[in-house]
Amino acid sequence: MSEKKMHEDQLYIEGLKNNDSNIINTIYKKFVPKVIHHIKMNSGDEDSSQDVVQEVLITIYKQAKENNLELTCPFDAYFFLLCKRRWLNELKKSSNKEVTLQDDNVSKDESLQEMLFQTEIFTEKQALFEEMFQKLGEKCQEVLKLSFVTKTMEEVATKLKVTYAYVRKKKSLCTGQLTKLIHESVHYQSLKNQ
Repeated sequence: MSEKKMHEDQLYIEGLKNNDSNIINTIYKKFVPKVIHHIKMNSGDEDSSQDVVQEVLITIYKQAKENNLELTCPFDAYFFLLCKRRWLNELKKSSNKEVTLQDDNVSKDESLQEMLFQTEIFTEKQALFEEMFQKLGEKCQEVLKLSFVTKTMEEVATKLKVTYAYVRKKKSLCTGQLTKLIHESVHYQSLKNQ
């Protein structure tokens, strides 16, 4: 994607990434009503619409923070299609049967399709990480969670009331265990090949 030109709507991605309330309010005013209307027209309600919007905005935020997401298509199209796909997945889960939505304007924009694909892969990787993280023991989860949000391992050791050497060793073992769980997952193998 690096050869593609960054879209001027990157300001929305940056605004989400930086928790800019003006940009977030603009997204809610300009782009969310279309999503709500679409979901209501396809077996949804206000609450489910808001849930989908929240989930998608969190996904975009995480992708921007962790992967420096660069928008190469209009934000409106990207956001709408992510919400639409998320809603379709919700409908499929709740009905256990094939669901087809009316789609008057399917986008053929290659840049948009590529961005959607990258976001879906990112979301699947996040879900796999979360699933495998939950399989770790309580102590491992605690050490890793603290190490994600704390600046130094010395601070982690202090918070857990253990030695620095112990927390470093524990983090290393837990990271290894998590990596092993992820790599042994069948889902990981399919993600790796994409």
